[in-house]
Amino acid sequence: MSADPAQVSNTANETQHTFREAMAAMAATACVVTAAQGDERVGRTVTAALSLAVNPPSLLVSIKAEARLASLIRAREGFSFAVLQADQHSVAESFAGKGPRERRFEHGSWEAWPSGHPRLRGAVAAMDCVLAEEIEIGDHVLFVGRPQHIDLSDTYSPLVWHGRRFSTIHPL
Repeated sequence: MSADPAQVSNTANETQHTFREAMAAMAATACVVTAAQGDERVGRTVTAALSLAVNPPSLLVSIKAEARLASLIRAREGFSFAVLQADQHSVAESFAGKGPRERRFEHGSWEAWPSGHPRLRGAVAAMDCVLAEEIEIGDHVLFVGRPQHIDLSDTYSPLVWHGRRFSTIHPL
């Protein structure tokens, strides 16, 4: 006996909705992933990022497969990664899609890494990464990067995404 297609679709939609609600309960550090080729610079605010390994140093970021950023990461075989400071809220908002795409890099202080990828000054941590591996999962691509250059700030006050809003960490 097979399931009614309408019922399966409703179940899938309900599961996706419930999954989004569950993930909103998780706190995540707000980060920006960028890449550049020639005069074209693209980027996106992400919370799906993590330290993958120390030996060799590797990090993982999740990017929508259909995004221009994903195709540019592949073409350039690398990307830039920045952990945002609490006072870089406007950078997070801009790269999350609030406002015109062509004005994203007007927020924050940007320069270029030796690779040519955009480098955000003043971030908690910023890294210029070469692409080590990619894995397609559903509608996203997991990119594994190996940092070639790393900047660390003297202050660690990261911007956090939780409950569908930006916040900061306060000591207990």
